[in-house]
Amino acid sequence: MSSTMSQAESPAGVDPGALLVRLLDLWTCKDLQGLRAEACRGFSGLAEPLVGLLEVLGGCPGAQRGRASTLGQVVLGEFQRWRGAQQPPVGLEGVSGALVPALQSTALGLICDGQPGYMEPLLDIYQLHTLHRSLLLQHVTHLWDSTAFREAAMLATKLDLQADLDMEKMCVPLVLHDKFPLVEAYVKSHPHLQEALVSMLDAWCTPHFSLDTLRSQYPAVCLSKHQADLMQPKLIIKHVFRLMDKFNIDPAKCSNSVHKRKLDSLRFLMAMHFREGRMSEENWSDHVQAMVEGSVELQVYLVECVCRYGSVRQAAEWARCYDLPRNRLPVGVWDTLQSLPPAQTGVAPVSGASPDCWSLSPDDGQRYYQLPVARGNVHFLSTLEQLEPCRHTLLQPGTVVGVDMEWRASFGTGGRQRVALIQLAVSGSVFLLDLCAAGFSQDPQTIRFVRDLLANKSILKLGYGMSGDLRSLVATWAELSEQPIKVEGMLDLLHVHQKMQMSRRGCEGGRRGVEVAVCEGGPEKGLSLLVQQVLGKPLHKQEQLSNWERRPLRQRQICYAAADAYCLLEVFWVLQEDPAHYGLPADLCSIGPAPTHNSAPTQEQRNQDKTARDKGRRGGRKMKDPGAPRVCAVSPRSGGGDSVGEGEGPGQGEGPGQGEGPFVAPQELRVVCDNMLQGLGRYLRCLGVDVLILENDDDHRVAAKLARTEDRVILTSGQPYQTLKSQVGEGRCLALDCGERAREQAVQVLRHFRVRPTPQHVFSRCQACNNDEYLRLPQSSMAQLMKERGLLPDEAIGSDAQWEGPDEAPPPYSSGRRPPAPGFAPHCRWAPEGVLERPTLALPGGATLQLHTVPPALLPRIADFLVCTRCGKVFWEGSHFDRVLSQFQDVLHITEHTPTPTTPSH
Repeated sequence: MSSTMSQAESPAGVDPGALLVRLLDLWTCKDLQGLRAEACRGFSGLAEPLVGLLEVLGGCPGAQRGRASTLGQVVLGEFQRWRGAQQPPVGLEGVSGALVPALQSTALGLICDGQPGYMEPLLDIYQLHTLHRSLLLQHVTHLWDSTAFREAAMLATKLDLQADLDMEKMCVPLVLHDKFPLVEAYVKSHPHLQEALVSMLDAWCTPHFSLDTLRSQYPAVCLSKHQADLMQPKLIIKHVFRLMDKFNIDPAKCSNSVHKRKLDSLRFLMAMHFREGRMSEENWSDHVQAMVEGSVELQVYLVECVCRYGSVRQAAEWARCYDLPRNRLPVGVWDTLQSLPPAQTGVAPVSGASPDCWSLSPDDGQRYYQLPVARGNVHFLSTLEQLEPCRHTLLQPGTVVGVDMEWRASFGTGGRQRVALIQLAVSGSVFLLDLCAAGFSQDPQTIRFVRDLLANKSILKLGYGMSGDLRSLVATWAELSEQPIKVEGMLDLLHVHQKMQMSRRGCEGGRRGVEVAVCEGGPEKGLSLLVQQVLGKPLHKQEQLSNWERRPLRQRQICYAAADAYCLLEVFWVLQEDPAHYGLPADLCSIGPAPTHNSAPTQEQRNQDKTARDKGRRGGRKMKDPGAPRVCAVSPRSGGGDSVGEGEGPGQGEGPGQGEGPFVAPQELRVVCDNMLQGLGRYLRCLGVDVLILENDDDHRVAAKLARTEDRVILTSGQPYQTLKSQVGEGRCLALDCGERAREQAVQVLRHFRVRPTPQHVFSRCQACNNDEYLRLPQSSMAQLMKERGLLPDEAIGSDAQWEGPDEAPPPYSSGRRPPAPGFAPHCRWAPEGVLERPTLALPGGATLQLHTVPPALLPRIADFLVCTRCGKVFWEGSHFDRVLSQFQDVLHITEHTPTPTTPSH
């Protein structure tokens, strides 16, 4: 600043230094209105406003604690407003030519001296883009060398300097700091940089990539543990595929990411077909062929997986299909291949294929929804002549049409999903539009028909999750992107389903709606769950993941596609007959999307949240933000999945619970904790929740199996959430932040499920095995058992030396709690004393009483011991009980009826 002012002393007028002093005084007094008025007067009085502005900014303090903005940012904002009101506008045109470079250099120096908030306005006011490119590059380099990586990239982007900078050097620190929006802005409008960025990220997806090696190349980049955790291959691959799609980059240039994603997809397909049986042989064969096409490594991996999950013969058939060399095959496959009958190479084996029938088998017909339309009334359209009767039938005012679309599942291996089939159902008929027939699909008449149908407000269209279908339709027809459709007359039954579920939970008006008691507790989700709840049977989904681009389609595929659209009509008819029974308004078309925790809160909601926080502070309790965890879970009393919308957040209820509805006891919540949340599981079990905890070497899929077979909610964290969520019923998985402590996680779970533990629930379950049944052994019985087995000397109990008089009761455990505090009285099941076989110490669960864990010196102080009837572990009241009471005092429900004696009660 001094160099600038030495070249041009301040002309007569308002002194910039005096103006700065006045502004500082007003800033200190927090008189923002007066500051703005004074700044406006000061700018008008400056003889050289652009010179004076820099002097004022140079004296402004930086960021201050408790202030959202700095004085310099406020001054710049006021200068911009003042400048825009001047006629002619104040600019460099009115400044002496010799002074302009000095002013620009000073402005650039302010940006580079740690004032990123100055960047945008100073670039505009002083036209810094006109400076010599080499000078601008020097300042960008200075920012980067000062570890201001973000500011360096921002300045380079705004001045369009990317072509003269090293993309990798500029972007790697930003990627490591998880600043992807800034990285994407940096490479925007530069296709070669976009391709280089994606190639760089793809190179990090090899097995040999080392984060430590990368960090050694950028020693100035400091990473937190959270940032380092984000550099997992799976997360990097997600960014690669997202950017590949955004920048329209050829997947062939991202071979590492594509190969890794295909490996994961092959594992998923193996599990779906061999372990869970949810994919037919034909569908599985179609998908694995597409997955391994052109890659010998993937073909070898396919053979290895089939050998592991299927049979050696099947593996040999696939090895023959791809003519794999002997040295790449698992043991035994080559010998089996030699014994196979001759067959054509390149033909995929399909063993055990079921007959291609139109109708379901008798057993499946009893369990699943059946299409009530004859085969002759399901029309497959692939020509314009066939389309004409469909157009005449559907484009009539007042028609109700069920709409659905199918496309080939890509299993995350890239490429935009393009619609292969559009299903349109009306009463008594279903029309299937074949969008794989090139001439028919791309004909303007076909596109115009679909556009007219969706835009006609006099025709009621029924769908389920139509936003995804419409996105795929736009990816199929570029014309819809250039001239978007204004969809009219659409009722999304997903929103109706959400409304039903919220009514069941009683989330509106504080009252509970009518329960839908149809097939509760099943693993269904989405549309299948809605059909089950309304029509009594779920959809048969085995063809859902089939190859919808194959032609001709199988009869089962056609039947499934028709049923998917026709069931929408039947659900709508039933709901329309008695909407109140399902907790719905009389006008179903008035139902819109349900609000989620990601939507912006209204002013009324913000006021309610503020009131709740104020109440928490007045009560001496800090209230946790109820929207903190990312959740998709339900009340334990609901039985089935209640959350229909993906990622639906908890209700904004006041107090410890989320949303409205009654509180529940801890034993009513049944959960399974992933092995990343073992600490959380121990805390919840300590409070009486029914918790199963995975071991360190357990696969995440074990949690999904336990959740399905035992009707439990999964508690997980991080990446497994998406996988586990897809394997269980809707709303049966909850994700928590693994960065939080187990105690805070436990409080979030309790509040989300509206669980109200009491002191009686503390240690009401065995901490070792989750059993909720105890055997009570009084002190005398425990002492006798220990003496019989030589674990207690004769003089160790009953001696007058233990207390003052022989008639005085032994001193009980002293917890230090004041008399009104709750005592140790666990709310559990009690086993009769006769269940213990005294000669062998055997318990009903098969375990043996663990007498050796009881310290002999403890006996005089403890009146009763509790023994787990499943594992034999012994418990007694001690300081651990007091610590738990102290840790969870803000969620424990203590009333005047809470037992206070220190002796456990039945």
